[in-house]
Amino acid sequence: MTTATRLEAARTGKERSRPPHGGSRRSRSRLRPDLVRSRALAWAAILVIGMFGLLPLYWMLVTALSPADRVFQFPPDFLPGSITLDNFRAVADNGPLFDYLKNSIIVALTTSVLSVVVSTYMGYSFSKYRYRGRRSLMNFVLASQMFPQSLLLITLYALFREFGMLGSYTALVLSFSTFTLPLCVWMLKGIFDTIPDALMEAAAIDGASRWRILHSVVAPLAAPGMAAAALFSFVRGWNDFIFALSLADKDTMTLPPGLVNTYIGEAQTAWPTLMAASLVVSLPVVVAFMFLQRFLVGGLTAGAVKS
Repeated sequence: MTTATRLEAARTGKERSRPPHGGSRRSRSRLRPDLVRSRALAWAAILVIGMFGLLPLYWMLVTALSPADRVFQFPPDFLPGSITLDNFRAVADNGPLFDYLKNSIIVALTTSVLSVVVSTYMGYSFSKYRYRGRRSLMNFVLASQMFPQSLLLITLYALFREFGMLGSYTALVLSFSTFTLPLCVWMLKGIFDTIPDALMEAAAIDGASRWRILHSVVAPLAAPGMAAAALFSFVRGWNDFIFALSLADKDTMTLPPGLVNTYIGEAQTAWPTLMAASLVVSLPVVVAFMFLQRFLVGGLTAGAVKS
């Protein structure tokens, strides 16, 4: 067989193996409806989930902007016919509400700082050092999350009363930290596990001490996780109700029990004003999420894979 014959046979085989243009068009036409259908289902699922998450917030806004005589009408107005700002004016004129806001900021920020500082040292110790009792201590920290809050509340109440700490910021911060510390410790331990030991060995060769290695080398790399832990601790201290109601007094009461005591009574509940106040006091948490959301996502996923 000559060279020309071989080339002609190879060209003929390629043409036979190549699918006809009509077949590729038919396959693309079959794929397009499937692609459109899958995208439509995905967007429908996103829309349903978004409505499920945002509907309570929307209803809070509608109730806060509605007059008191139209809140309990049936069927309800999903689009308010008449809008009023009297509920927000009533919130602005409520002096004790700002005291509750101040107490919440103090308690939440202190809980956040304390939880991040302690969990950073504990997580770094669990991750980078090997010593006797390390595994047992790690399991003990994790097992502390298994106790019911009501059981811990009884114990903490008796303990704080014995030491004369009831009604103080210290009692609130320590009680909130009992729930934020375990999760923050394990979150930061997972992040410290991803940091190579070679970096710390290089810093030690250059003469850095253990404290300098932690603060100048390891901590900047774990900053997203520390921000996520701080945000989690802040929200936990900001939203707690049962501990703040039981351990605080009228001078240290935070927003959740303060709002309940102000707007919810035995005879009636001022729902429009309560919804307006809830929207106002939610702004600090929303602002914190807006500024720390990129750190939050990075911190929650940084320890997922160990390098």
